[in-house]
Amino acid sequence: AEVRRLQRELDVARLPGRSAQLQAQAAQVEAARAALAQADWTLNQKALRAPTGALVFDTLYREGEWVAPGSPVVRLLPPGNIKVRFFVPQAALAGLQPGREVTLRCDGCQPLPARIDYVATEAEYTPPVIYSNDTRDKLVFLVEARPAPAQAARLHPGQPVTVEPR
Repeated sequence: AEVRRLQRELDVARLPGRSAQLQAQAAQVEAARAALAQADWTLNQKALRAPTGALVFDTLYREGEWVAPGSPVVRLLPPGNIKVRFFVPQAALAGLQPGREVTLRCDGCQPLPARIDYVATEAEYTPPVIYSNDTRDKLVFLVEARPAPAQAARLHPGQPVTVEPR
């Protein structure tokens, strides 16, 4: 009986449709692998990564909210883009030129060196003011200085600092 059972299994294996069935199943396996590779590629296209390490400055959308295609979800602030904006009176303006070094001090942090990269060409007024020769001391000029990117990460947006010339 065992010999007859094995003989019948061999007969079934030799049937003409058997090799075609095996080829069809091999093709199905290959198609499933190709579909998996396509799904992996699609997932990798949807996963975005920041080009550099940065501080998440603002979150525009939360989990569960609808976001239009191509819209930003967060705003990043790389250390190289951190700058300190401060205002100086007209009398101190002559000593501040782009490229000059200044020292930044803040509560609870070590002094940070920074380089001035912008000095406004137009004055602003500290309100309330009526422009006259008597109120010239109320004129202020915007100055921007950037610390080195490695040290800029120690500062936080909106943090008050004291700026001293070097």
